[in-house]
Amino acid sequence: MSGRNASAPLLADPDQPRQGGAQRAVVDVAVGVLVQSDGQFLLTSRPAGKVYAGYWEFPGGKFEAGESVEQALQRELHEELGIQTGTIQRWRQELVDYPHALVRLHFCKVLDWTGALQMRESQQASWQRLPVSVAPILPGTVPVLQWLEAESALQNI
Repeated sequence: MSGRNASAPLLADPDQPRQGGAQRAVVDVAVGVLVQSDGQFLLTSRPAGKVYAGYWEFPGGKFEAGESVEQALQRELHEELGIQTGTIQRWRQELVDYPHALVRLHFCKVLDWTGALQMRESQQASWQRLPVSVAPILPGTVPVLQWLEAESALQNI
């Protein structure tokens, strides 16, 4: 794992200025780590026209007013991928300081869902294993890959 201070935000693109300065509000985002029974996990590309377009990430999106993590993730995965989620397991959080926004990512494992994947935002999707074969990877996704690697190592002890 990384040696960075876990209580400090992950600083993405540190050479870039921060929009909104040091006092900007935190944006909460629900993120789904969809894992198949064979251990493969889903990464999707950020659509054209969005910040970091073409970068690979786990699917999800911003909370709407009054939503819980689970409600936001259910809605986002339906809007983006056309699926209905089963059990959502809250997993970890990561604060990421991107040049465009300060984002609190609420990572959840999703082990069951119904419906075929539909790329409703013209994004790409790829089922992956470690090490991933797609690039570039969104900075906020990197810690998740490290966590998955650590979990995999523990299971193989």
